[in-house]
Amino acid sequence: MDIKVLGSGCANCNKLEQMVFDVLAEQNIDASVTHVRDFKDIVSYGVMSTPALVIDGQVKFSGVVPSKAKLTEVIMEAAKRG
Repeated sequence: MDIKVLGSGCANCNKLEQMVFDVLAEQNIDASVTHVRDFKDIVSYGVMSTPALVIDGQVKFSGVVPSKAKLTEVIMEAAKRG
């Protein structure tokens, strides 16, 4: 699974990145996690507000830090699709 956190490095972007690592560790899921900070790369996903979360090329969240429960649900769904 390929996960990208899109954002400049603001507090919310860093919070989302940490939550992703926490969920992956708690659920024992192996994934590649990248924090994309370059504005051109962020816009290439069609994202206009950050933080955003992209899993396997699909934007899952944009402009919001989801609850940990919702983040876990989205990551678990993606892991099942595999």
